Amino acid sequence: MVEVEIRQYLQSDREQCRGLWRELTEWHREIYQEPTIGGENPEDAFDEHLTKIGPDNLWVAVHKSKVLGLVGLIVKENEAEVEPVIVSGSHRGKGIGRQLVATVITVAKQRGFRFLNVRPVARNQAAIHFFYNQGFRTLGHIQLFMDFSGSSWKQGPEIFGHNFNY
Repeated sequence: MVEVEIRQYLQSDREQCRGLWRELTEWHREIYQEPTIGGENPEDAFDEHLTKIGPDNLWVAVHKSKVLGLVGLIVKENEAEVEPVIVSGSHRGKGIGRQLVATVITVAKQRGFRFLNVRPVARNQAAIHFFYNQGFRTLGHIQLFMDFSGSSWKQGPEIFGHNFNY
């Protein structure tokens, strides 16, 4: 486990967080085998997200002045959604993600939210496993869609006796 300080986001963290956002986008490109996800400058989406949720709803994991991870909360009335959780690829598996998620769980309880949810993409099995282990064990919504683009999907999982692609 890497010793990190989890603290509120500061404006001086912006460029490092934009880099983490790019890493997240590249991971999604890899798991979906789709190089156009996020466009040419995916880090610009970090700025949009920050504007949407506000700096009071974003925390970073810092080690020796380097931002290694970030986590945010999208607040809607009396519930919140964890979005995003990003840990730099070179530091994954060292407990940083758990510390970030534990922070937002504590904040959500302190703020009195009724629900705290997370929506990992279906193909990101590692994220689903991770969130399950952090206590996210109740299914609230399932999004089904038809894909007319001709994208390649994997077979599985089965839910309520029906087979789905992901």
